[in-house]
Amino acid sequence: MDSLSLSRLQFALTTAFHYIFPPLSIGLGVMLVYMEGMFLKTKLQIYEQMTKFWLKIFGLIFALGVATGIVLEFEFGTNWANYSRYVGDIFGSVLAAEGIFAFFLESSFLALLLFGWNRVSSRMHFFATCMVCLGSILSAVWIVVANSWMQTPVGFHIPPGAGRAQITDFWAVVFNPSAMVRLSHVLGGALQAGAFLVLSISAYYVVRKKHLEFGKAAFKLGIIAACIGSLLQLGTGHLSAMVVSKYQPAKLAAIEAHFAESAPGDLYIAGWVDEKQEKVYGIAIPGMLSYLVHFDPNVPLPGLKSFPPENRPPYLQLLFQAYHIMVGLGMGLIGLSFLGLFLYWRGTIFDKPWLMWIFVLSVLGPQIANQLGWIVAEVGRQPWIVYNFLRTSDAVSPNLPAGQVWASLVLFGIVYTILFALFIVVLNHKIQQGPELAKISEEAKQA
Repeated sequence: MDSLSLSRLQFALTTAFHYIFPPLSIGLGVMLVYMEGMFLKTKLQIYEQMTKFWLKIFGLIFALGVATGIVLEFEFGTNWANYSRYVGDIFGSVLAAEGIFAFFLESSFLALLLFGWNRVSSRMHFFATCMVCLGSILSAVWIVVANSWMQTPVGFHIPPGAGRAQITDFWAVVFNPSAMVRLSHVLGGALQAGAFLVLSISAYYVVRKKHLEFGKAAFKLGIIAACIGSLLQLGTGHLSAMVVSKYQPAKLAAIEAHFAESAPGDLYIAGWVDEKQEKVYGIAIPGMLSYLVHFDPNVPLPGLKSFPPENRPPYLQLLFQAYHIMVGLGMGLIGLSFLGLFLYWRGTIFDKPWLMWIFVLSVLGPQIANQLGWIVAEVGRQPWIVYNFLRTSDAVSPNLPAGQVWASLVLFGIVYTILFALFIVVLNHKIQQGPELAKISEEAKQA
């Protein structure tokens, strides 16, 4: 493999590992605001115990998110120097805004959040919780803005002879055509990740009959948040596809393996792409893709043959399967969320151990869906790193030896494997240790 392929692989793996943690910290931050707000409203100690318990897990996730995120910023210099030179004025400005307006806010209040119990008033502690949650959301805002600008670049120009992009309108960069829709989709996925983490651990306590009342009370908050996040994903996912159809039609054609130059687009439920024969073997709804885009099943859509071969997204099989598995998982999470809410309302959900075990395992659903979503977004943008302006092949660092990338890739693999193992061990320890329970059984029934 050459240095370009290895650099892409390295960035993909380090990004995928890092992206385990930010959605969890964002979603769990929202859940902490929810739990502590309920404590201030009701004065029931169980909500305080919930907040303290989940705060320990939040601190663990936040630490790993910061540590793994720093690596990505160094890779822009080591592996993607031409990219940094070309868009540094734009990308650097957005990353600087993330550091100033998001990370500093989050980290400034984190110590008060973690160690401020019994040292500040309950209202001040709740304010710190809100600020940490806001900081994590703002961090997502600026990172998504930066990535969205690469998908739909606006608000810049390239002066003659300069060889690099310069900002002409900062707010046009921030509110580029795909930014807000993609941000809402990312935040919905983060809320799902946090809610299903709460549901998973709560369901585990229920099936093990350990911290039973605590688990049931936390499950209630988690299932409500899961329903909200799942519905948000459904709506924002459709809007994201509409934006892709307008600004990145080649990506839309690739994720549905729509080859015909101009024909109505079918929507596949599942299938297998034969790239050589330019066919898909699977289950499809004729004209449904055209209907979702134009509300008319007979409107032709540009297919992959509409674009020069060198401008078509590669790895069609990967794109097709990643997209359809992501959608399938999303629909499954919606069904599971609302089934859980209905049975909770009926008062029968905790009498179904098989369903509780499904909720224990459900924590994997949002994680897998989030990872697949980024695969679709990033692989579907290829061969461009800045869509229609800078090719990925032109963005890699010049004179970068493939052997050095191999060595760093192996080292990252070893370190990240150890980090993930430590994360699982420490997380399991905190789960087994459980909350610092007071006499809250009666309060749990009220909650």
